[in-house]
Amino acid sequence: MTSVHKIMIVDDHDMVRAGLKTYLLLEPNFEVIAEAGSGEEALRLLQKGFEGGAPDVVLMDLMMPGMDGVETTRTLLAQYPDLKIVMLTSFLEDEKVLAAVEAGAVSYVLKTVSAEELVYALSGAVKGMPVMTADVSQALTRGLRQRTAQGKEEGLTEREKEVLLLIAEGHSNKEIAEELHISVKTVKTHVSNLLMKCELEDRTQLAVYAHRKGWAKNV
Repeated sequence: MTSVHKIMIVDDHDMVRAGLKTYLLLEPNFEVIAEAGSGEEALRLLQKGFEGGAPDVVLMDLMMPGMDGVETTRTLLAQYPDLKIVMLTSFLEDEKVLAAVEAGAVSYVLKTVSAEELVYALSGAVKGMPVMTADVSQALTRGLRQRTAQGKEEGLTEREKEVLLLIAEGHSNKEIAEELHISVKTVKTHVSNLLMKCELEDRTQLAVYAHRKGWAKNV
């Protein structure tokens, strides 16, 4: 007997979630057990638990207010490492693809794919098998090459660099969280990552580092 795999859809647009659910209703091997309109809502649903068991795969929108797809992926996998996440997006940017993969997404799929291609990506995710189209794979390769060519300090993600610049301007973790619409806990994670990547010991050194690089505004 073929197993039925449970899916959670996370997207801030109601119509997109409805469309995805309609696609998957036609697939006997998949069952949509939950929908969330934000990363925060997805986290709450998982923390609350599911009577029939947690989802096997989360189909995640990349661009969402609050916690975006990358932040949500990183947060969910830190707490639920067995989850498989497929990133679904309208955007094909080298850095976005790289950030999604680094966060732990199994696959990165454009919203222009056919229903068959989407089902194939979800089936691969259940097995832990990455499924990416040629253009996505090329974007990932370009992102990796650019990261290597730009040097260690450019290994920072866009969000980490935003946090670094705000640290350099003297903002507290709470102020940074409010400015970027993320949690204080997420800010602390970014600060820890920055200290590790820049090989520094405290946020004062991070501020100095940003000024020396010429990234920070003179305040």
